[in-house]
Amino acid sequence: MTHLFHTRVYYEDTDLAGIVYHANYLKFIERARSEMVREAGVSQTSLKSDHGIVFAVRRMAVEFLAPAKFEDMLEVRTGFVSLAGARFTLDQSVWRDGTHLFQADVQVVCLDAAGRASRIPADIRQKLTRFQQANGADPE
Repeated sequence: MTHLFHTRVYYEDTDLAGIVYHANYLKFIERARSEMVREAGVSQTSLKSDHGIVFAVRRMAVEFLAPAKFEDMLEVRTGFVSLAGARFTLDQSVWRDGTHLFQADVQVVCLDAAGRASRIPADIRQKLTRFQQANGADPE
């Protein structure tokens, strides 16, 4: 099972040509990642206040496959690829009515207050691992 997030394309998301401006795909997948983490039972606010850490994107490879347009309903699919140490890797894609529009491979790292990589705490790792396993990915 893959986490699904739905969003509509609004006028503000488009460029002069009436298609989604490329940077807005990153906003769509960010919202989907945030919802996936929340659905896994992890509060990012508590992560910072209780553990002194945050999640941040370390690396991203993207491919633009087809344009989305004003008023399109989009589905963002997020799947776990791996979870290890201070990072996890996700496969995120954006679809419209069965058409694959955008693909991203995203590596998220856990950072401490000084901006250094920090091992994901055991309780958070457990929640993410349960979610990962429920979504069909193998832990590293």
